[in-house]
Amino acid sequence: MKTMNIPVHLEQLLSRTATKHDLSIAQLVERSLERGEGKLTSSGALSVETGAYTGRSPNDKFIVKERSVADRIDWGKVNQPIEKPVFTALYKKVLAHLHEKKELFASRGYAGADQSFRLPIHIINEFAWHQIFARQLFIRPDNSDQSLSKEPFTIVSAPSFKADPKVDGTHSEAFVIISFEERVILIGGTEYAGEMKKSIFSIMNYLLPVEEEVLTMHCSGNTSSTGEVALFFGLSGTGKTTLSASPDRLLIGDDEHAWSEDGIFNIEGGCYAKCVGLTEDKEPQIWNAIKFGTVLENVSVSDENGEPDYHNVSLTENTRAAYPLHYIPNALEPSVAGHPTTIIFLTADAFGVLPPISKLRPEQAMYHFLSGYTSKLAGTERGVTEPEATFSTCFGAPFLPLPAYHYAEMLGNLIKKHDVNVYLVNTGWSGGPYGTGQRIDLHYTRSMVSAALNGELIEIETIQDPIFGLDIPKQCPGVPDAVLQPRTTWENVNAYEEKAVELASKFKQNFAKFEGIAEDILQAGPK
Repeated sequence: MKTMNIPVHLEQLLSRTATKHDLSIAQLVERSLERGEGKLTSSGALSVETGAYTGRSPNDKFIVKERSVADRIDWGKVNQPIEKPVFTALYKKVLAHLHEKKELFASRGYAGADQSFRLPIHIINEFAWHQIFARQLFIRPDNSDQSLSKEPFTIVSAPSFKADPKVDGTHSEAFVIISFEERVILIGGTEYAGEMKKSIFSIMNYLLPVEEEVLTMHCSGNTSSTGEVALFFGLSGTGKTTLSASPDRLLIGDDEHAWSEDGIFNIEGGCYAKCVGLTEDKEPQIWNAIKFGTVLENVSVSDENGEPDYHNVSLTENTRAAYPLHYIPNALEPSVAGHPTTIIFLTADAFGVLPPISKLRPEQAMYHFLSGYTSKLAGTERGVTEPEATFSTCFGAPFLPLPAYHYAEMLGNLIKKHDVNVYLVNTGWSGGPYGTGQRIDLHYTRSMVSAALNGELIEIETIQDPIFGLDIPKQCPGVPDAVLQPRTTWENVNAYEEKAVELASKFKQNFAKFEGIAEDILQAGPK
């Protein structure tokens, strides 16, 4: 790799006496408190606020248009190009800015639990709490780890550096820029720590499929004690973390995985759980993971007793808890498992017309994977204040550098090869759309997921929905029969039909953008 002629090199930043290397979590928490970055809660977690940016800023994400990757990237609204000279100039300015700081924090880690495919990472942060986040979310190296001798990607995060769009070629003061040739992620103008995690995921979504022929997936995963693996696909807030953190199964990971010829492995070393409305009764594993070493983002905390108020959304609905995987008692370590037997696509249907659970035939699985229908939930992206119906290809479009069909074709082949059962589960609304209907009860969703994983739905008689063509089970243990059929939960059947046809039309309109799709997949959508 040819290194840019940068006045203040990364090596100089790393070699400064003001740069603190690989501090322990306790040391980083102490520095965070001394620097006024956050405060401790009653359970010992570090509570922080991220300022104006309480979620990802997708309009401010770029990939450098470099010769080695330009022909492969799916350029567009998600993967916005930025020219190399523009990036180089901004990179120099950010490094010079950081060089003037009295204190920086650096650490090492990697992405990919399978040692055959792991990517070394170096992280340079301006904030101590950002370094805690990175240490908890990425996989921590040990003395036996030889992969760190490979060329790493480096995250350079400078939240206090505000870009000038007219001069720096950005869209706002914030920017997240990936350079594959320089192996750098440049972040500035935003304090939202999730940008680090998602940028590494975007990189893995390029490197593994292209260089290793390994499928990367925006999903959570768990396994039974006897090795039956389940994957849960879905966008933020649809239940990946909640549903995969089951006390009777081993957690592989809550958000990012890859599927090789040997099986599944986690890309991360931690969990980044939404905690709006969190209760010990409904989500005990996440509740108990919020302790010393955990970072709580944008959660209201009492000044009197340090108690978090998870129902207070005055800062954002996108409140988060970042903690290492081993904070979940039944986490699988190393987080590597066999091939999945069940896949569940999670959707938060704001229209309130999709069934709580339905069985998908292989061609339907491909259709719904490519569609990626869900709702953006409040706070998960900048400017989203209430659920918005959206289609996110492969349930992870914001993080996919390659064309969507590349991932879909890989998944379809793996589903067929390993004879995987696939279900579509609606964790959104029932009895009416958002604002009228009710969010589907989590206890019912858990019962449906459990029945799917245990094979209890395979032999149960189904009813085919006349609009969406989905096979809906007539019964499910622990769930009232009426809950399973969405039209029976609406007071006005005509209103249901109208909304269902409206959503079906949106499916058709969205799918029209795909070219060269096999006829059996095209026919697997709404009628």
